[in-house]
Amino acid sequence: MVARRAYADWSNFDEDRRLLTRAQVELIEMPQKMGSRKNAADIKMAVDAVEMAFERSFITTFAIGTGDSDFTPLVHKLRELDKRVIGIGVQSSTSALLPPACDEFLFYDRLPGVEPLFIAVRHPGKGRGRTTTAAAPVTPPGRADVTVPAFTNPTVPAFAEPIEPPEEAVQSADDRDLGALIARTLVGLQRHADGPVLASRLKRAILRKDPTFDEADHGFRGFGELLRHLEGERVVALAEGSAKGDPEVAFPADEPAEDNAFRLLVDVVTELQRAGNPPQLSGLKNKLRKHTPDFSEKRYGFNSFLSFAKAARARDLVAMEWDDDTGDYVLRLPD
Repeated sequence: MVARRAYADWSNFDEDRRLLTRAQVELIEMPQKMGSRKNAADIKMAVDAVEMAFERSFITTFAIGTGDSDFTPLVHKLRELDKRVIGIGVQSSTSALLPPACDEFLFYDRLPGVEPLFIAVRHPGKGRGRTTTAAAPVTPPGRADVTVPAFTNPTVPAFAEPIEPPEEAVQSADDRDLGALIARTLVGLQRHADGPVLASRLKRAILRKDPTFDEADHGFRGFGELLRHLEGERVVALAEGSAKGDPEVAFPADEPAEDNAFRLLVDVVTELQRAGNPPQLSGLKNKLRKHTPDFSEKRYGFNSFLSFAKAARARDLVAMEWDDDTGDYVLRLPD
C-alpha cells in the first residue's frame, strides 16, 4: 500500500478518526464550517489522484471508495493513464454508471466482516430532525501497489433504519446465467487467443465485461470452484495449466448438452415442415422455447441465434437459405 487517504471534516468523527489513524490512513481535513464548500472533498480527492498518477509512475492501481457517478470521468482518466482502478461502494447507493467504468468494483456491504449499513431517519416532533452521525471506517483489500483515496465523508447515523435500495441502484447479479456468461466470454477469448485460455485470463475478461461480477454472489468460494461446478455441468472442460491453481479452460470435446440443443432445433424444424410451414429464422427461437423455456444459444458459446443456426447447417443437420420474398432465412431438413 503506497498511500491511504480519507477525505472529510474529521472534527465530526472523533471515533472514526482514531480508527483510521491506527490503520495508517492519512486524514485529509476538509472543514465544512467556513462557508459553502460543496464537493470540496470530491474535488480534492480527484486532484490528488491525477497528480499522483502523473508524479508517481510506479503506482499501478488506484482503489477509490465512492458510489458517486461524478467520479466516472476520474476513473476514465486514470485508465487512460494505464492505471488499474478498483471501485468500492455501498450497493444500495452506488450509481449504475460507475461500476462499468472501473476495472473491478467491490460492494462495501459484501466485504467480509462488514455489518449492514444504515441511513438516518428523521423522527417527527423531535426538534428540527437533526441526527447525530458517526463514520464507518473504510478498509479496502490491501495490495502492495495500491493508492487508496478513501470514502469522502463516510457516515453511519446513530438513529437509523435499514436501507431501502433506490430504483437506480445497481441490481444484483443472482439471476444471471453463469453458464452463458462463461461460455460467451470463453468463445471470444478462444477466437483471439494464440494459445490456451487460463482461468485467470477468463476471470479478467469477465470483470472487463461486468466489473461487479463476484462468484461469491452465486454461492461459490472462489472462481476455481465455480469452474469446477461448470465442468460438472459439462459447460467447460479444465486441464492442468502452466501454473498451479490456474487451469486451462476449454469447451468439452464431446458436448452432449450441445447435441441436445441441436436435436431440439431439428425436432422443431421437422414439426413445422410437416405442418406445411417451413420455419423462418426470426421467431424460431421462441418456438424452441415453447419446448424448452430456458433455451439460450449463449449457453453453448454462440453469440447469436443466427450463429447457432449456421452451426447446425455446418453439421448438415438443417438446410438454411435466404428468401428474398420474406427477407429472412428459411430453414428445412436437408435433402
